[in-house]
Amino acid sequence: MAVYSYDVVVLGSGPAGEGAAMNAAKAGRKVAVVDSRREVGGNCTHLGTIPSKALRHSVRQIMQFNTNPMFRQIGEPRWFSFPDVLKSAERVISKQVASRTGYYARNRIDLFFGTGSFADEQTIEVVCANGVVEKLVAKQIVIATGSRPYRPADVNFHHPRVYDSDTILTLSHTPRRLIIYGAGVIGCEYASIFSGLGVLVDLIDNRDQLLSFLDSEISDALSYHLRNSNVLIRHNEEYESIEGVDNGVVLHLKSGKKIKADALLWCNGRTGNTDQLGLENIGIKVNSRGQIEVDQNYRTEVSNIFAAGDVIGWPSLASAAYDQGRSAAGNIVENDSWRFVDDVPTGIYTIPEISSIGKNERELTQAKIPYEVGKAFFKSMARAQISNEPVGMLKILFHRETLEVLGVHCFGYQASEIVHIGQAIMNQKGEANSIRYFVNTTFNYPTMAEAYRVAAFDGLNRLF
Repeated sequence: MAVYSYDVVVLGSGPAGEGAAMNAAKAGRKVAVVDSRREVGGNCTHLGTIPSKALRHSVRQIMQFNTNPMFRQIGEPRWFSFPDVLKSAERVISKQVASRTGYYARNRIDLFFGTGSFADEQTIEVVCANGVVEKLVAKQIVIATGSRPYRPADVNFHHPRVYDSDTILTLSHTPRRLIIYGAGVIGCEYASIFSGLGVLVDLIDNRDQLLSFLDSEISDALSYHLRNSNVLIRHNEEYESIEGVDNGVVLHLKSGKKIKADALLWCNGRTGNTDQLGLENIGIKVNSRGQIEVDQNYRTEVSNIFAAGDVIGWPSLASAAYDQGRSAAGNIVENDSWRFVDDVPTGIYTIPEISSIGKNERELTQAKIPYEVGKAFFKSMARAQISNEPVGMLKILFHRETLEVLGVHCFGYQASEIVHIGQAIMNQKGEANSIRYFVNTTFNYPTMAEAYRVAAFDGLNRLF
């Protein structure tokens, strides 16, 4: 058994692990990263964010080709299979792996591929694929092992027609009808993707509103456009049992309903990848979803061990995970690169996409904050008309007395890009955070960003 000594060992090479490793290495620490795959990138690159967003992009291109009259001169609308569309995602994954492998090499970070677990508070044992065991001794350790789909014991995921959001990427055919159980972010995104391929989708929601953490107007818009894409949304439903049959799956609901489809995609929750870490050897406990509790410094109950990313729970976003990992390492190296990540924009890659930051109308009303609303509808924006993307709007919520921007909510084309302009203004201190910025600043024309100017004028004109 070979023994190696490091300043910092990071478990996991997803966004949180990468952020931690890079920050520690830039500060001059000797760093090693352990990953259970033979390639870096974590679930984000191989199973989650990257493949699903690449799939979505390809499906949007297909939808544009099939619905834009200009393309009829080339040919009639075409049908694409799910495996064919998946090939584009595979190409992106390989490019991401190559890029990220280069980052580790340039920063002299050692990579170990195998299953890592704690022998004690400063020792990680890595069991490699060939059975060789390596021992890594470190002063500090960062757990960034991510998460995987939650699998309840009474659902048979070994049935060939039952998938979760990881195994759906192995789907070798295009179902005519698909049940998606769980209408959270992942469920809604896959409902958009499959309906865009012409699949009849039943979206089962445990609650009475889709993505209820969103602004109600945005949530309603998403519901409308999913239904308009032939997605059948069933609210306030819970499964009784899931029956796998030879030619599909039958979902039995507690309400007494039965739904049959060619396949079922389970999208109801995630659990932390902590069960193989040997946490019992160091006294770290996890909650019922396998998640580790940390303080605002991303330190666990063991002082030299930190954790970041999906393995600690909220917000379980790749964007936040990278900053959490970087901040965990910032606490280790004490180079002022630390911050507690709590101002995270929401990015939901449905078709059309959604993004928001700050408070929504419901929250502001409950807090009795006097706010006003400014809106810009994409159907009136020149860039949206040129792009043939008329669906969507930008909504700015601002204090009617101080004019402080309190929330930005966007639905439609490039929403996840557009929101960052509002985020930048909201992060300004004092009077610099003002809706007047958008009317006193010249925006390029035509752009989607111009929606800020239109929405600001709309909101300011409501004041008296």
